[in-house]
Amino acid sequence: MRRICSIALLFVVTAIAVGQSGVPAHNPGPPKKGEKLPPILPDEQLWGANFQYPYQKRSYQIARKISSVLHQQPCYCYCDRIGHRSLRSCFESTHAAQCPACMKEAFYAYRETQKGKTAAQIRDGIIRGEWKSIDLDQAARTY
Repeated sequence: MRRICSIALLFVVTAIAVGQSGVPAHNPGPPKKGEKLPPILPDEQLWGANFQYPYQKRSYQIARKISSVLHQQPCYCYCDRIGHRSLRSCFESTHAAQCPACMKEAFYAYRETQKGKTAAQIRDGIIRGEWKSIDLDQAARTY
């Protein structure tokens, strides 16, 4: 009996650990009314070594357009390990400009927003990995 309880406990602990580590940090809803978030980098700061390609600058421009949506998305570069709270956090510094995952997720979120999808539906698509098929050069020309 003791062995069965031990195995069951191990199973439960493992299931909880796997569930918690699967989806990176994100917010379940939009920012609360009046909540002040750090700004996404403005155009005048999108230059230099971090912004050599058109898709880098364009990803920040669309991030500003869908800031609330990005606030509700996880980031699969796992930058929550360095304190980011959502995909939106990546665009508050030059982090996203050097990270294809961040930019692809942002372009994916923008495309899906244009199709009328909700932030929750977009999050489901991001979790399924649908953002991985985004071509950054094409996205910069398209969106």
